[in-house]
Amino acid sequence: MDLSLTEEQAMIQDMAQKFAEAELEPIAAKLDQQLDEENDQALFLENLKKLSELGFMGLNVKAEYGGVEAGAVSFSLAITELAKACASTAVTTSVTNMVAEVIQTVGNEEQKQSYLPKLCSGEYRAGGFCLTEAMAGSDPAGMKTSAVKDGDDYILNGTKVYITSGTFADLFVVWAVTDPEAPKGKGISCFLVEANTPGITIGKSEEKMGQKASPTNQVFFENCRIPSSALMGVENQGFAIAVSELAGGRIGIGSLALGVGLAAMDYAREYIVEREQFGQSLSNFQGLQWKLADRYTDLEAARLLLMQAADNKDKGLSFSKSASMAKYFATEKANTACYDALQIMGGAGYIKEYPVERFARDVRVTSIYEGTSEIQKIIISRALLSEV
Repeated sequence: MDLSLTEEQAMIQDMAQKFAEAELEPIAAKLDQQLDEENDQALFLENLKKLSELGFMGLNVKAEYGGVEAGAVSFSLAITELAKACASTAVTTSVTNMVAEVIQTVGNEEQKQSYLPKLCSGEYRAGGFCLTEAMAGSDPAGMKTSAVKDGDDYILNGTKVYITSGTFADLFVVWAVTDPEAPKGKGISCFLVEANTPGITIGKSEEKMGQKASPTNQVFFENCRIPSSALMGVENQGFAIAVSELAGGRIGIGSLALGVGLAAMDYAREYIVEREQFGQSLSNFQGLQWKLADRYTDLEAARLLLMQAADNKDKGLSFSKSASMAKYFATEKANTACYDALQIMGGAGYIKEYPVERFARDVRVTSIYEGTSEIQKIIISRALLSEV
């Protein structure tokens, strides 16, 4: 089995690493402050635009629509490198790529031609994935947002929560119930809705524990009229789209967690080499050495699981189970890595002067969004049992 990267994959990884080190790392601590929606987002958005110009917003999108056709492995590698410097930028990049892939997978030709070039080029600053609701998080089939046919239009009403990039996403993929009489999960449709459509209101950015530069918002739809041409795929069959695309998104979040975990351990490793206690380098103590061995082994295993899932996707093979395995393992082990890195550094790890404190906050949500670890275990176990 050849695990080496192709020339293109290595080039994209290198490009992402250099961009992260030059553009993201120097301002990551500043961006960690809760951004003022009127003023401080400019710096964050400027970097998103630069990433668009480098092709990072359409990594798995065909060239004819403005993408770079680099594939899922390249996507995973890029998100990991960006996350080592700024998890907020990485998650925005990941979700925008996911929105683009939804459109490429199920959109008609007119929708692809109209929306994908704008997402890939940065004309649309970001894409938003409007699935989750207050009473439909881990159980999205229980959503209440409705889309009622009215002549040649649909009227959207409802509220989506925890929407990444809500304040500046220019395009939303929105799921809504179009047949309330259908069995649960069967009467849901998927729509493309531009953010400037009348009837859309964006709630204030949530005050979060971490990933503060990436706004997370409620999105309200109140008698929001959209044309029938906004429907993606077949009416009442949109839930399968969500399930399928979430699998790809899990590769992105697992990759993000891997990047944050590696950044935390790399910093802690350098710290103990330079720091002395009891007249010798901290790196001489076996307890700390074994923490390094355990955590780097975990993270390397996570990397291999992510590469397997991404490679399966690139080859057109089934990848839902492997993506859930990778997301579950990578996010849990990255959480452990960040907290062990903080412990290795002692009191210094708890102080904002050092980035490990931020890494520990940024990584925590990775085992929650795009499907909690508990949901991943349900998906994995069901897949295993279905094979019997």
